[in-house]
Amino acid sequence: MLGGTVAVFAVLVWHRRWISDDGLIVLRTVRQLAIGNGPVFNAGERVEANTSTLWTALLALPGLLPGAALNWSAVVLGLVLSVAGLGLALDAARRLWGVPPRMLPCGALVVVALPPFWDFGTSGLETGLIVGWLGLVWWMLVRRLEARRRGAGGALWPLAVVLGLAPLVRPDLALVAIVVGVATVLLEAPRGWPRLAGAAGAAAVLPLLYEVFRAGYYGLLVPSTALAKEASSPRWEQGLSYLDDTVGTYVLWVPLAVLAVLGLTLLLASRDAVPDAALRRVTLAVAAAPPVAAALLALYVTRVGGDFMHARMLLPALFCLVLPVMAVPWRREVVPAVAVIAVWALVCLAGLRPDYGEELGPDFIANERMYYVNITGNPHPITTDDYLGHPVAPSGAATVAAAPPGTFVLRGPGDGWTLFREAPGTPSTIVWLNLGVTGELAPLDVRVHDAVGLTNPLAAHSTSLPNGRIGHDKDLPAYWDLADAGVTDPQWLDPAELDAARRAVSCPRTQEVLASVRDPLTAGRFWANLTGAWERTSYRYPTEPALAAGCPGG
Repeated sequence: MLGGTVAVFAVLVWHRRWISDDGLIVLRTVRQLAIGNGPVFNAGERVEANTSTLWTALLALPGLLPGAALNWSAVVLGLVLSVAGLGLALDAARRLWGVPPRMLPCGALVVVALPPFWDFGTSGLETGLIVGWLGLVWWMLVRRLEARRRGAGGALWPLAVVLGLAPLVRPDLALVAIVVGVATVLLEAPRGWPRLAGAAGAAAVLPLLYEVFRAGYYGLLVPSTALAKEASSPRWEQGLSYLDDTVGTYVLWVPLAVLAVLGLTLLLASRDAVPDAALRRVTLAVAAAPPVAAALLALYVTRVGGDFMHARMLLPALFCLVLPVMAVPWRREVVPAVAVIAVWALVCLAGLRPDYGEELGPDFIANERMYYVNITGNPHPITTDDYLGHPVAPSGAATVAAAPPGTFVLRGPGDGWTLFREAPGTPSTIVWLNLGVTGELAPLDVRVHDAVGLTNPLAAHSTSLPNGRIGHDKDLPAYWDLADAGVTDPQWLDPAELDAARRAVSCPRTQEVLASVRDPLTAGRFWANLTGAWERTSYRYPTEPALAAGCPGG
């Protein structure tokens, strides 16, 4: 029955296969890496446009193979990791409850029934990797509990290394690593503190090494995505709306309440079967770790305002929450609870969906997959050819590809594209919001910028819009990029605004930001980036060129 649950999940994820615009951002970075330009979105600009370092690294493996279908590799890898994560989680739950002869899928029904898990199991984003990593961490933790039950030893460093990958999978997963780390300490303490200290060192090596690389290579302490979305700023009201958009759409309070009662009941019942008090305590600590981590993840997502993609950012918390009861022992008293969850799952499968379809929902939340399916006219937009149906990006990419080198391409006036002549030696540039699609279609030597700051170092350090759309908190006027490119003829744009932007771009600290990502990466540049990363990460200036022209930030 557990194997069948995993198989159904695989079929549902495959049925909704696709790659999102943000997923295409990752793929362009991999293509740049494969041809020797480094892990960057635009050649000649060291900007970390991807939040998940490990996802980029995994995709680089097929990306380095000549002729590899990178887009399909991302789809298949996301699918495999999602399915593996669910399979590992089910096996871990079986082991947690003592390997009973018969098990019923329970929490797994929540994962299988929720359409967002299908949508983001592929998508080209790191969600599949997150599900796989969470399943692996939970499985490894339960295996350590099994070893404690048997009085056996075994190496602790594999779990430590996997936990250390948390911020490389996605930075907020460090919350999961901390909680699981505490449970591991309680579990392994009888074997001695030197062993735990060695495990802590093994966990810290990779993230610390990468942080040094990030600061020296990119000149920042965080990915550019964190600056673009200003993840340090609280937006509780919008976050609560995002939480309600997920929980309310799928009536999740029903299965989660049943699972909470069921999990507590099983834990209390299992106490009598474990005579050793210390073992009972560590079993409780292991079983409690995923729900506690889930609460912290959900709290963090709510604090930062959620996301613009429906349910996506809450999927790790939901997966964590149901880990201890992914499957439960087949007992007469659990059957009613499993039946309630099964009925909810059938109702969810049959028709619980966001009511805004291809339009934007509350607080500009989007049913992202539905949006791109509709605008491309393709039920599975994956390849470059699939995205030729995009209504705007293909014409812009074709325009900049056909233009002479050193051409700046900007949307407008109306529905057309305007070509500006840049300063000699400047690479061609196109500015458009849908970075992934535009970057997929444009040549790799063309600079593809946005106004949000995911790939644009100027936009990343600008101030946010008050109550802007989550993930699109910034909207840098094109004057900044025109000034940076050395454009002198503003055509239909305001010459005064362009002049103000030139003065703003020439501010010493802003020039230093640009130098940190564009200067050749010598040992001196790496050191300057590394030592200035803290100050550079916090540097901001007003979005309006006229306000920034006086260099208020330095």
